[in-house]
Amino acid sequence: MRTHSRALRARLWLEHNGLFPRGKLSFFTLYVLGLDLLLILINALASPFHIPYASSLGGWIIFLTLFAIVLIATLGARWSSAHLLWRMRTRLVVTYAFIGVIPLVLLVVIAGLAFYLFSGQFAAYIVTSRLDSELRGLSSRNATIAARFAADIDAVNPNTAVRETTPASRPDQQILAWLNGNLIFNSSAENAPSLPPNLRRDLTRVVQDRGAVFLRSVAVVPTSKGQLIVLSSRRADQRLLADWAGSLGEVTLYRLETGTSNPTPIYTAGNVPLARRALDFRVIAGAEIPVLEWQTGSDSNPGLPVSVRTRLSALYDRAFSSLGDLGSTIEFVLFVLLIILLLLEAAAWWVGTKLSRSITGAVGQLYRATTYINRGEFSHRIPITSNDQLAALAGSFNSMTESIEKLILEQKEKQRLQHEINIAQEVQAQLFPRQIAQLPGLEVHGFCRPARSVSGDYYDFLSLGQQRLLLAVGDVSGKGISAALLMATIHSAVRAYVVEGIPALRQLEAVGAGPAAISKIHSILEGAEVAPATLLSLLNHQLYHTTPAEKYATLFLAMYDSSDRRLTFSNAGHLPPLVLAQTGAVRRLEDGGTVVGLFDNMIYEEKCVQLRPGEIFLAYSDGVTEPENDFGEFGEQRLIELVQENRDLSLPRISELVTAAVDDWIGGVEQPDDVTLVLARAR
Repeated sequence: MRTHSRALRARLWLEHNGLFPRGKLSFFTLYVLGLDLLLILINALASPFHIPYASSLGGWIIFLTLFAIVLIATLGARWSSAHLLWRMRTRLVVTYAFIGVIPLVLLVVIAGLAFYLFSGQFAAYIVTSRLDSELRGLSSRNATIAARFAADIDAVNPNTAVRETTPASRPDQQILAWLNGNLIFNSSAENAPSLPPNLRRDLTRVVQDRGAVFLRSVAVVPTSKGQLIVLSSRRADQRLLADWAGSLGEVTLYRLETGTSNPTPIYTAGNVPLARRALDFRVIAGAEIPVLEWQTGSDSNPGLPVSVRTRLSALYDRAFSSLGDLGSTIEFVLFVLLIILLLLEAAAWWVGTKLSRSITGAVGQLYRATTYINRGEFSHRIPITSNDQLAALAGSFNSMTESIEKLILEQKEKQRLQHEINIAQEVQAQLFPRQIAQLPGLEVHGFCRPARSVSGDYYDFLSLGQQRLLLAVGDVSGKGISAALLMATIHSAVRAYVVEGIPALRQLEAVGAGPAAISKIHSILEGAEVAPATLLSLLNHQLYHTTPAEKYATLFLAMYDSSDRRLTFSNAGHLPPLVLAQTGAVRRLEDGGTVVGLFDNMIYEEKCVQLRPGEIFLAYSDGVTEPENDFGEFGEQRLIELVQENRDLSLPRISELVTAAVDDWIGGVEQPDDVTLVLARAR
């Protein structure tokens, strides 16, 4: 249990630090690494026992190790890209390093290497140039000696002339002369070298003879007594290297042993100068001196290696020694240019850092702002302190958050209004009659579908005893909440007037009028509380004084008496309801007056019609007949034909067919107006 807990803690720590393997590449890398470690363990255990197959595991171990290193490097690059390079500032720093710093470093490194190589080659050039100067001097002296020898030989006896005219030679230099192949002069006690058999011309070279190295110059001069060969030779020894080294540094001459490639030092002269300043680096250079094999006359391959160890200051002194005071001036100018370049690089770094900070700061502010927005704090704004594209981006972000904040407030307000509309819709749904008390001689049905959440259309059925029923159909001007409120007012007023009676009668009773007066007025207004024309007049007066001037409504009121199938009606500007006979005849109920609520003191006419059994009473709003498409309006005639064709169906089914036909007529367009139907059929 404890082991499991430790393993769980280790896994949580790895996951927290992003080190736990998650992808297929990570698990494959672990598999390769585990297999490699297993092979290493098997090889280590099998090696002491000299098991035959143990030696064959080495190649697999090397292959798996290299493969695992490549996979780990790939995973490391991915991890670095996902974690170290996540921040914009780090990415900009890395980008600036790759674009600005690394090329500069590479240029400095390449320039330094080139300068170092040039310094080495310059040091080698100094040594080889001194060697060439020594050879030229040796050749010049040897030619002079050969000319004097030749002149004296032509004048007198060769042996006597040579001995008498021998020039004073240097102590480290050997002079020899041959006339017709016979040695006639040797300036030193050393044995004379033998002449190569193929020597036919002048020669000045570094030669190798009997294991030693010499600087030799040969002059071949024809005389009257025969061919004269004069040879001047100087051994390449410690003294010669000391002359080459001078104040330059340490010079070492090497020799390649036969059959080996490792050079063996022969002579070393001089010392490496002490460093004069911090950057006075040591310079090590090498050169190869061409060497002639004396006996064979062929070039030795390779030549003799020579190495030079010196300092930059020594090379500088040699390079600018001829300039005098101008050298120090050039040095000062170069130093000033170096300081200027360093200052420019520092300024570029400072400017790059400031620019990267401005960019990353703006990005960081945007990122923090998104966290505020993610938490729903839309009032957060990004401070703008500059005038650039990033500042414009921050301004756009602030404008966006401000717009979002306004939209959210508007959305909340819209939701509140929608909630209120939903409540109004529920309230309005309660106003329409739910359960209709059917009369014995009349079947009725009503339907209303709002164009919006609430409707401005109105219909109602109000039962007045066993034989009478009040039918009301109306259409309020406008749409939406205001129309629905006016519709509710009309609904309440109609019900109040019908159910509670005429207000004048209630006022007489309230002031204590006597029974005789009330009876007299009641006899005058008998039946007025249910007369459609009277109700319209009262309702018009009330709406005129309680609603704005632009608010009005069309209203059709009818009282049906089942005892004699008589329909008493008054139409206040509504679309004329229709009475459809079984024979196809159509009667329009148009009598009444203008709309209610627009003018005061209006008097409405009242008419009566007889409904025969089977006839259908049809009242509708303009939302049924006025919808349009490319062929025009739906129209009253199409409505009449549709009802006549389906008159034998139930009234709810007829209502469904009519609304479906209207929907098909307008297609996918939004319903333009409230759709209201009131149907009644006499039995």
